[in-house]
Amino acid sequence: MTGTGTARPLDPERGTLDKAAGENFPVAPFFLPRAWRTDLMAVYGFARLVDDIGDGDLAPGGADARLLGVSPREAGDRLVLLDAFEADLCRVFDATPRHPLLRRLQPTVRRRSLTPEPFLGLIAANRRDQLVSRYETYDDLLAYCELSANPVGRLVLAVTGTSTPERIRLSDMICTALQIVEHLQDVAEDLGRDRVYLPAADMKRFHVQEADLATKSAGASVRALIAYEAQRAQDLLNEGAPLVGSVHGRLKLLLAGFVAGGRAALHAIAAAEYDVLPGPPKPGKLRLLREVGVTLRGEG
Repeated sequence: MTGTGTARPLDPERGTLDKAAGENFPVAPFFLPRAWRTDLMAVYGFARLVDDIGDGDLAPGGADARLLGVSPREAGDRLVLLDAFEADLCRVFDATPRHPLLRRLQPTVRRRSLTPEPFLGLIAANRRDQLVSRYETYDDLLAYCELSANPVGRLVLAVTGTSTPERIRLSDMICTALQIVEHLQDVAEDLGRDRVYLPAADMKRFHVQEADLATKSAGASVRALIAYEAQRAQDLLNEGAPLVGSVHGRLKLLLAGFVAGGRAALHAIAAAEYDVLPGPPKPGKLRLLREVGVTLRGEG
């Protein structure tokens, strides 16, 4: 999974939670009930920290490793850290966790009767990132997104008490789309981590080599490939968008924000003429607000 590429401040808890402002979508906006905001930020803290472990973006000094009981000798081993993090997650459900972000999560888990499965999925996705750096087909990438992205949407529905099988199905489409959008924005950064999330079969179809992804600006073949994957993400967002109309009140606005964030990011990619290699194309606030309005009206 992709990260911001910046080191976290020395306060492990605060540094992780502060990253919420940089996401493509609102994490816990002000208009939600305070209890929802508290619980969504607790879930975000878990998801962001596990990504930081998987991406090697923990703050220097080893504070997180010490909190998880990992020795300085093994603090650079991401798989060891992920194993320790999973063990600490288990304590959320039956003991007292060591890490402050997991202690913060524990009341949310109890209050919302959350199960371990979505949290374990996010850890499994980051384990996969240490072992798998290329995806042969689009279906392979979708299977990865099932672990890396879909659990987040399922947790949002669980926290807000709105889970149904159909809503989960629609949420999975939205979350997978958002993950693909993030991969498209971060092609150059991911390549720097020796990861390629563009399916190899699609790269072959568009005559794109990995060396083409390492240039300062994308050529025509790379742009065509990015446009193709962006359309797939757009289609998934459109298919999942009925989730917004299935709920009411402030939750409807939150979910519209998720969909709009993805659509606005796709618009920014298109506005950059699908040249994502100089850096992640980012949408402006006005575009995001416009997409929220379109999504709420069900026009997109």
